[in-house]
Amino acid sequence: MTWSQIYDPLGNAVLSTVFAALPILVLLGSLGVFRVRAHYAALLGLGTSLLVAISVFRMPATMILAGAGYGAAYGLFPIGWIVLNVIFLYQLTNECGLFERLRHSIAGVTRDRRLQLLLVAFSFGAFIEGACGFGTPVAVTGAILIGLGFTPLSASGLSLIANTAPVAFGALGAPLIGLQGVTGLDLKALSAMVGRQLPFFSLIVPFWLIWAFAGFRGMIEIWPAILVAGISFAVPQFLVSNFHGPWLVDVVAAIVSLASLVTFLRFWQPKRIWEHEVSTGSGPGSPSGQPAWGGGCDRVVSEPRASARAPSQGALPDGRASDTTRHSKSAILRAWLPWIILSVVVFVWGLPQTKALLDGISAPKIPIPGLDKLVLRVPPVVAKPTAENAILNFNWLSASGSGILIASIIAGFA
Repeated sequence: MTWSQIYDPLGNAVLSTVFAALPILVLLGSLGVFRVRAHYAALLGLGTSLLVAISVFRMPATMILAGAGYGAAYGLFPIGWIVLNVIFLYQLTNECGLFERLRHSIAGVTRDRRLQLLLVAFSFGAFIEGACGFGTPVAVTGAILIGLGFTPLSASGLSLIANTAPVAFGALGAPLIGLQGVTGLDLKALSAMVGRQLPFFSLIVPFWLIWAFAGFRGMIEIWPAILVAGISFAVPQFLVSNFHGPWLVDVVAAIVSLASLVTFLRFWQPKRIWEHEVSTGSGPGSPSGQPAWGGGCDRVVSEPRASARAPSQGALPDGRASDTTRHSKSAILRAWLPWIILSVVVFVWGLPQTKALLDGISAPKIPIPGLDKLVLRVPPVVAKPTAENAILNFNWLSASGSGILIASIIAGFA
């Protein structure tokens, strides 16, 4: 028994759209307005979608349950598989003391939390997005930010905001390659058109990122660095997408942005340094004392720019080494090595040739019972009724999470 999709079940386009959007509104409202915990908010959103599907869009209950199971399975693999292995790598580096050293190396560039956020979430996160995508950059940069002292909530939320700039080109151009497959349009033409629009947003995103974390005042204090990060990302993004294609847009733009920002920060630091984020309280940069996303900082040091870069030895009250502890170049390289290995491995893992080779060994495709080819897309969405595939691609070898696991094992022995 098949079921045809209904696009206007209430005979009113606006009302039907409102009901279709209701699960998303419940989810976002629960998270952002009522501060419900993420897993409870997700359950509320799921429950709302089940009710809307069965009562408004008249989808059969068996298909609704099969669809929910399909979504849960996809959440476990590949998304959960990515997160699990990134956490494994993080714990590995943390137990070896490498993460603390990595934190010091970033703090050696700047102790300012806002600038660290730009470096890690925006520039480095874009590189991870370009190399492997599929949720990996949020997991990787979130882990690094937590290690730097950000709260888990702000680390994940801010990483998601930062990922807005590179996500359209995704893992080696995968989103546009998928779009080309659906539309039949020329891939390079699609790349060029996206590359002419997205750079404007790439300039806005780093400002939005810092505003969400530090408030308007906190953003204005470091606007030169934000501008450097945005321009050095947007310009290569435009050039590569228009004159090469979608494959290396994020990788090249991220490398240029990261190098430009690090170089700029060698010559410039803000007069007011934000340090040691806390989970509650009002951020100093937040207007009218309202907390920014990151919850502000418990210590804001006003000092000349020269002293902002001056190293200081010693330890923090909790016994940890201070953020400006000096390490040798080889020690810093060793701290970054697991993440360099991760970047290289996931880049290779994302190559079409690698995926084809690994999928040729084992990549079972599992049709979802009671759902696969039983839901029909109908005009005007398609020219003629078309059955929807519901197949779980269990590509356990070529999945990005497997690449991260291999990188973690290599890093453990490196």
